[in-house]
Amino acid sequence: MLASPPVPATGQRAADRAVRPRRRPRAGRAGLWVVTGITALFLLVPVVVVVLYSFNSQQSLTAFGHPSLRWYIALFHNSSLLASVRVSLEVAVMTTVVATVVGTLLAFGLTRSQTRWSRPTNGILLLTLVTPEIATAMSLFLIYTTQLHVTLSVFTITASHITFSLVYVTVIVRTQISGLRREIEEAARDLGCGEMQTLRFVVLPQIRSAVIGAALLVFVLSFDDFVTSYLTSGVGTPPLPVYIYSMIKFGISPEINAIGTLMVAVSAVLGITGIFLLGFRARRGRAA
Repeated sequence: MLASPPVPATGQRAADRAVRPRRRPRAGRAGLWVVTGITALFLLVPVVVVVLYSFNSQQSLTAFGHPSLRWYIALFHNSSLLASVRVSLEVAVMTTVVATVVGTLLAFGLTRSQTRWSRPTNGILLLTLVTPEIATAMSLFLIYTTQLHVTLSVFTITASHITFSLVYVTVIVRTQISGLRREIEEAARDLGCGEMQTLRFVVLPQIRSAVIGAALLVFVLSFDDFVTSYLTSGVGTPPLPVYIYSMIKFGISPEINAIGTLMVAVSAVLGITGIFLLGFRARRGRAA
């Protein structure tokens, strides 16, 4: 066996430099950390202040006494607030169910059908994502009051939430469906499965995490929405964000800190769960 000719030292060093990854300058890395830290402080400091003063024993938003659950106890004894929470939960649950079912079906239709209506529908979906929420909410308000002559109620709030939540479900689920392998479905059909059996036992298990993640995202968006809820709610018990706005207009109470803390906690838990499910499915796909 012939030995390979030795590589010159200069050539070896050049090859090592080509293979070795380029390191970023220290100044660039330091600047990146500074910008990241400033952004994190800008986003987290207000939330930390709200959470901290929600445990304040004094009726003050500037002076902190000692840790106490006073405002949480007052919160759970406020019947008007609890009624608003109940309305927000009803709207969010109904919005989540309808938007998830219809959005998943729409994602299937846009992915699997190649008709002349597919491209315009995709354009409408993208247009809905970039349209300002205030413009959409005002348009819905005008349609309800001037065209349909519908009394503003919980029904109008739910219908309005479905209109913008539907887009998020469709985009998320469609991305997952686009990555499915059609060969698996064809093999299931060859083995005797019908269309509904293939959908139930083959397709849905593969997109389950995307559907659940989209549903959690829709619930958070609906529960926390203020602009659309404010413009489409009528006389009666308002949703929780609108109730908080009315509390601020009549004077800032430390109960607002407790409400904000609970809303942040619920949104964070559901949002992190949805992101984890989507990321878990993506990691399983790459491993497979």
